[in-house]
This record gives sequence, C-alpha cells and structure tokens, in this order.
Amino acid sequence: MAIAAFGPGILIVTRTDTAVPLAINVGFAQELTLDAAGTTKQLYGQNQFPLLAARGTIKATGKWKSAEISGICWNAAFYGNTGRSTAGLFTGVGFTWNVDSTFNSSTTVATLSVSTTTFDADLGVKYANTGLPLIRVTTGFEGSSGKYSVGSTQPGIYTFGTADSGATQPSGGTPLKITYTTTGIATVGQSLILANQLIGTTPTFQLDYYTNLNQPAAKPFAIRIFQCIGAKHAMAFKLEDFMMPEFDFDFFANAAGNVFEMVFPEVS
Repeated sequence: MAIAAFGPGILIVTRTDTAVPLAINVGFAQELTLDAAGTTKQLYGQNQFPLLAARGTIKATGKWKSAEISGICWNAAFYGNTGRSTAGLFTGVGFTWNVDSTFNSSTTVATLSVSTTTFDADLGVKYANTGLPLIRVTTGFEGSSGKYSVGSTQPGIYTFGTADSGATQPSGGTPLKITYTTTGIATVGQSLILANQLIGTTPTFQLDYYTNLNQPAAKPFAIRIFQCIGAKHAMAFKLEDFMMPEFDFDFFANAAGNVFEMVFPEVS
C-alpha cells in the first residue's frame, strides 16, 4: 500500500526565541495547510513557447485551524508577550435580580452589592422581561424608572430608583439583568494582556506535524518546520458553531540553512 496521510494530525508549536523553548500541543487540530510558491521567469524568442524557464525566490506559508482555545499557544505562535498574569477578569453575564423593597437602604432608592472587593467594571443593565437597557446616570433619578448608578466610592454598589423597586412594583420588584466584570480569579485561569510592542518584535516557533494512518500497522508521516513566524491570527464566532482559532504563518531557513524536514516511513 502506498504511503498516505489522513487528517490534520498532531501539531506541536515550540517557541524558539526564548531562553527556554516552550512546547505547546495546538490541540484538536482541524486543518493544516503548507504552501511553497515560487516566482518564475520565462525567456522568449520569436516563437510562442519560452526557450528557457527559471525559478527565483520561493514564498513559504502555512495555515492551521484548531478547536482548542489556548492563550499560551496564541502567545507563542503570534503575540510574543514576555509576561502573562495568572489573574484575570470574570464577567457576570445577565445576573438576574429583582429590585425588591427589602433591599431599600432608604425611602428613595434600592441598592444591590454585586462585589465590593473585586468589582472591575459595569457592562450594563437591562430589563429581563423586555431586553430594553437602563440608562446609567449619576444623580437625580431616585423616583424614576429605567435609570441606575454604580458607586464611585463604593465600587460594585448598584442603585436603582423606587419606580423599579418592590415598593411600587408587584411580585417583588422588576427583574433586571446585570452584567459586570470582576478581578482576581487566579485559581480559575489566566489572562493574556497584549502589550503594544516595538515594530520588529517577532516571536519565532518550530512546528511539528505527526500523523499515523492505520494504527497499529504504523506508517507515520512527520514534518518539522524549523523556523516560523505568525502572520495572522483570526477568531470567527458563529451561531450554532464552534469558534476555531486560525493561524497563518510564514516559514524560512534556520541558522543551519534548513527550512523543513519530512520523515517518511519507507522509501517511496
């Protein structure tokens, strides 16, 4: 049987411009494409077909798609930031709360504390029943509906007028959806902060590809590309579909003058 390769195989990105190489499995690879395109020149005489043809430079590019989200891989393959923080932001999306009169701190307003120690930013409030947004203001809304404020001296304290509270509304007040971010989730994940680096800052990485058709009767096929740089990082979010990060990259010769190595399981 002839040698064949099936599927995108296993992809490993190893960052090579750091003191200690960092190897990351791309994870759930969906697609890998490698292209080598040369420029050609033809020498013509008086006839239709050229007398000679020669090839000049070769542009080597590639692309992969994966189904795994990895900040470490993205940083190694494209962004090249030197530091990563283990703390990050968390978004409380659509937290539903009824503006109940039991939360009234006075006769004119209703208050809710979502997070006074780790509160980061308000991302809006809307009515749960209609989806219409409330307007954020500072003062002068105590008897109004559709308005709210967020404490400046006490971050994370949301204040609403009594027109939306349980004091004047049936069933314990108006249901609202509150969206906000908090900080300090070091035990949950990490954040990748993109710094505006100088032009010319270019992380390099080695890309290893491995596939094996008809295991365990192994006929593995492997490729090692010695030097790559990220050219494009794309993220497409679609309805009823998974987001699959996409990377375009260029590859070129390393210090030894080698571009890539292909390993075949037999002479073919």
